[in-house]
Amino acid sequence: MIGYTRMIDFSALGFMISGYYLFFYTLYDGSTMQILLRNAFCRQVDISSLLPNIGLARCAMASSISGSKAAFSTQSVSTKEPVVSVDWLHANLRVPDVKVLDASWYMPDEQRNPFQEYQVAHIPGALFFDVDGISDQTTNLPHMLPLEEAFAAAVSALDIQNEDGVVVYDGKGIFSAARVWWMFRVFGHDRVWVLDGGLPQWRASGYDVESSASGDAILKASAAREAIEKVYQGKMVAPITFKAKFQAHLVWTLDQVKKNIEDKTYQHVDARSKARFDGVAPEPRKGIRSGHVPGSKCVPFVQMLDSSQTLLPADELKKRFEQEGISLDGPIITSCGTGVTACILALGLHRLGKHDVPVYDGSWTEWGAQSDVPVATS
Repeated sequence: MIGYTRMIDFSALGFMISGYYLFFYTLYDGSTMQILLRNAFCRQVDISSLLPNIGLARCAMASSISGSKAAFSTQSVSTKEPVVSVDWLHANLRVPDVKVLDASWYMPDEQRNPFQEYQVAHIPGALFFDVDGISDQTTNLPHMLPLEEAFAAAVSALDIQNEDGVVVYDGKGIFSAARVWWMFRVFGHDRVWVLDGGLPQWRASGYDVESSASGDAILKASAAREAIEKVYQGKMVAPITFKAKFQAHLVWTLDQVKKNIEDKTYQHVDARSKARFDGVAPEPRKGIRSGHVPGSKCVPFVQMLDSSQTLLPADELKKRFEQEGISLDGPIITSCGTGVTACILALGLHRLGKHDVPVYDGSWTEWGAQSDVPVATS
């Protein structure tokens, strides 16, 4: 698209890169000027103010645009950074390959129903991801990882494909969303990010929420749960649009943790509160001993977040680990109560460049219930 203009609708022209539009202006003298403008704040701009002393400018779109807005793809967003901002999501909310999931989950004693809360208020277009439902159906341990084929079936029911970028949020800020971020990575999908600050930050920024769930959204949430159940019942599930590939190095079992007590190959970091770690506070679930895995260290998950429940900058995260004697040069494994907040530690470590941190899925709920494994107290 080539033409002469002073006023340009920036929503209709330009390359979109991570929430920004990039424009190339060919001036009369043959030189080229690049202008990068934030999609969230710009629609129409008088370019004569951007190109002083030039009068009319010739706006030449790159040939690959072919006269229309280029389709944004999350391929351009780095997977080395584990979170995206609410401004970024707001700017890219309607992009076809951006899928948004509400993965809210709460501790049993909070007596909150995440699906009901989703129906009352959620980010426009978001679907509900049932942390308890999309899980292993053969264990009494809460929300353990499902089978590879079960995860693929559930995610397919949520209309997510391997080409999509997934943004996960929760109702606390950064809490259970980190668990789902980790789950996607465990099953081979790296184009997944946590919404920094979650729904509270979204609302604090003045962005709209949907106050009712569409029939389609409710059906998809139900279909995801049903797909999980069918896989565990040995029934056929179709269609499968998401191919999962299990990444075993991101998940640890009880036996691996037990072996590490002797080998001391990995630094074991526990995300629970210091009182629970020390064994002076009771566990929230009945029948679970108090204390910690011998040799492990405590970095409560709240130390990864600032007062607005957004992920701390890398330099602050580094201090949190180093002050507990944890070397970022060595391998680390994380755990918590039920494998949820351990993923927040993994999220923080990901920002520090440690992208292969395993999580002990059963965590303390499994370990503390065993009578034949050692428990330490402080």
